[in-house]
Amino acid sequence: MTDEKIRVLVVDDTVTYRKIVSNVLATMPGVEVVATAVNGRIALAKIAQLQPDILTLDLEMPEMDGLEVLRHLKESGIDVGAIVLSGTSTHGANATMEALELGAFDFVAKPVGATLEESSQMLQQELCPKLKAFGRTRQVHKILRGQSSACHGTATQPPAKNRKGAEHRDHPVVGGGRGQAEVIAIGISTGGPQALNRMLPQLPADLGVPVLLVQHMPPVFTKSLADDLNKRCALTISEAVDGQPVQAGHVLIAPGGKQMQVTKEGGQTTIRITDDPPVNSCRPSVDTLFHSVTRTYGSGIIGVIMTGMGNDGSQGCRQMKQQGAVIIAQDEASCVVFGMPREPVEEGIADVVAPLDEIATEIVRLAGKKVALCR
Repeated sequence: MTDEKIRVLVVDDTVTYRKIVSNVLATMPGVEVVATAVNGRIALAKIAQLQPDILTLDLEMPEMDGLEVLRHLKESGIDVGAIVLSGTSTHGANATMEALELGAFDFVAKPVGATLEESSQMLQQELCPKLKAFGRTRQVHKILRGQSSACHGTATQPPAKNRKGAEHRDHPVVGGGRGQAEVIAIGISTGGPQALNRMLPQLPADLGVPVLLVQHMPPVFTKSLADDLNKRCALTISEAVDGQPVQAGHVLIAPGGKQMQVTKEGGQTTIRITDDPPVNSCRPSVDTLFHSVTRTYGSGIIGVIMTGMGNDGSQGCRQMKQQGAVIIAQDEASCVVFGMPREPVEEGIADVVAPLDEIATEIVRLAGKKVALCR
């Protein structure tokens, strides 16, 4: 890693938010605010002039909005990151999903505190970790791009030296050979919407098992994510509802701001949505889902841990593995942030370590199905 500062361009048409964001960034070591811009057209001119590493980007602006900026950057191949500052309305959430598809690194919901100071504190809690993650990821990806063997290849087993004595299995079997998978449990965070947009459309309608998914997101945004994915996939995708039955062919996404678990009573497996406290500072939490899936399904699980900050899901992966589940982890080169998969990979918990574009292949292979064609 280097000591280079992360150079940030603050883009927002509201003077209050330009001030809040700039003040928050000024408190961060290793971060430099190089300029501000009041709309997208001015932002593009300053990007060409100043070459910042990343933008904090408002979506609703006059003359040229944030989505137009992202489209221009994508079409032009300009290498600059973006963290979107989004409104919390349904319209804002839908626009944020589009921004992530266009290549935004992540997003932060615009804080609405009672005072300027309260809003600043709320923004600092959300923005600073994501900006730090961007800085780490930028350096890691530079290193990986310089290693000719790091960015290509198919799904592989973790190196034997990382497996801590675990049996090397070229073809892991769900439940240790005791039957096919009964459920697929997925945990994902930063970079998740983009990754899910590439992976989930490859899963076939006749997958034959339910998929339960935690994506770290606030309320409203998970509903927009589910609706957007449902248009693209052969499987039925929706935000989960308390008391809903778990069914094959359905992908249920944990609602933002809630915890999701599964329970089994009288032969029927159902969803429980609760206001239980955050776990690993997350609500929804991957570990909360993974622990409940382990209690309910035992060994018949395909656990998938994907791109994201932190280590939410690591304990759940360990527990699933102890019960005989198969664990798939996304590899470092294809992760936006190699945080959540790191421990399962380095501890040898992951049976399969796969690049993003191979994860669906591994899931359907383990489930005994064929890969669907991408839509």
